[in-house]
Amino acid sequence: MELDGKVAVVTGGTRGVGAGIARSLARAGAEVVVCARRPPEAPVGKTEFAPLDVRDADAVRHFFAGLPRLDVLVNNAGGAPYRPLAQADAERHARVIELNLLAPLTVSLAAYDHLTRARGSVVMIGSVSGSRPSPGSAAYGAAKAGLENLARSMAVEWAPQVRVNTLVVGMVHTELTHLHYGGADGVDAVARTVPLGRLATPSDVGAATVFLASDAAAYISGASLLVHGGGERPAFLDAATANKET
Repeated sequence: MELDGKVAVVTGGTRGVGAGIARSLARAGAEVVVCARRPPEAPVGKTEFAPLDVRDADAVRHFFAGLPRLDVLVNNAGGAPYRPLAQADAERHARVIELNLLAPLTVSLAAYDHLTRARGSVVMIGSVSGSRPSPGSAAYGAAKAGLENLARSMAVEWAPQVRVNTLVVGMVHTELTHLHYGGADGVDAVARTVPLGRLATPSDVGAATVFLASDAAAYISGASLLVHGGGERPAFLDAATANKET
């Protein structure tokens, strides 16, 4: 799974999952450019930083036009705050969809010519939120569902020159995890709901990205690889056990 001589771009690659992906690609031998609106607070391995707002279509096209080469594109930029549907207007929810679905489309189209010449690879960073109810982040879940479908269609349209796959990512332990789960006790409690007994690390997602970007996955396109530690234990199992004990 070596990427020696390859050039990779990771959007949203300055922290969290994106930084883990960027470090993994660099360790595999790729020359990595990380893009975000702001520079990283701490160095991200052996990578180069380029300022870019992926929602700005003109800036995105200008950025990719200036690259001499591109072999691997990782559409990682995204996210959403906790926001129940009825507590915000449609325009606010639409901005979440713009970042998590329309921006990856914009970026992929801007990178298309490079990727075609290089017979390259696109890796979409999806989410388990796209395949289950996502109360409090419904627009995000809808966008991630759309992203996975977009990747499948893109894989067919752009074959055989470009491979396109999705990593369907579960819960990941990053520097912002405490904002979601409320500190170490909360993280431990949430981790116990995962069959493998822990949250993913950014390097777990990075390793999967390296695989999909490498020649080891040369015959894999249009696929969705689950990186979620086995998913979630069905709630009815615990409910049934509790009922037996009483």
